[in-house]
Amino acid sequence: MLMEVKNQIKVNILSTKYALEREMLNKFTFISNIVFMVLNNSSFIIQWIILYSIKDNIGGYSFKQVLLLWGLAAMGYGISRFFFKNAFDLSDIINTGKLDNYLVQPKNVLLSVITSDVEVSALGDILYGYIILFLYGFSIRNFLLYTFFGITAGFIITSVSIIFSSLAFWFGRVEVIANTLNSIMTNFATYPEGIFKGMIKILFYTILPLGFANYMPVQIMTSFNIYNLLIIIFIVLLFIGIAFFIFNRGLRKYSSTNLMNVRV
Repeated sequence: MLMEVKNQIKVNILSTKYALEREMLNKFTFISNIVFMVLNNSSFIIQWIILYSIKDNIGGYSFKQVLLLWGLAAMGYGISRFFFKNAFDLSDIINTGKLDNYLVQPKNVLLSVITSDVEVSALGDILYGYIILFLYGFSIRNFLLYTFFGITAGFIITSVSIIFSSLAFWFGRVEVIANTLNSIMTNFATYPEGIFKGMIKILFYTILPLGFANYMPVQIMTSFNIYNLLIIIFIVLLFIGIAFFIFNRGLRKYSSTNLMNVRV
């Protein structure tokens, strides 16, 4: 079992490596995509500088906490899009039959699909995330926590995309729904938690778990709480488990359909 897991990890790392090497064939495009993503992210900080010049506290967040929120949002987005790019194209892959290419490979189908391509500009998001960390205040403690929470956010974002995209096994074209929810996860991740009330806040701690991807990590980095850290780890494992469960259930339906077509 451990050997299978080890081999699967090696395969996924190689898959990401080869996808990255393909993108690096044009070095100018590769570097410019990263640089322009950093500049694009940086431009949004200007609006917060203006807002905080008028008011010291917005939604219970200081300016440094908003910086941290932006950095973690960029880290989570970057990690999910770079390492698991096809998780966000999964619905289309299922509907167009491209999933067939992965069914004959002797490795985990879901991991093979989502790690088979990379989004180069997402490296700019990761780089931007670490720039924000230096602006916030670099220390070994902050670096380790920040990196850990960037990874957990990436796993949560990827898992949510897989869950909703896998509905394509049953309902066909769900790209609009999946893309809309992915956009909500991305866009609202950069706003202070305190400005959201009622059902919206409940939504961000359930179906779209921004609270565990971004808000709670900011709280932990500001004031460390081991219980909240354990909750985040539990939620990450829970959503990963749900993502694999729903995809594999759908895959059985997809496979049986293909086998039936072969028999015909």
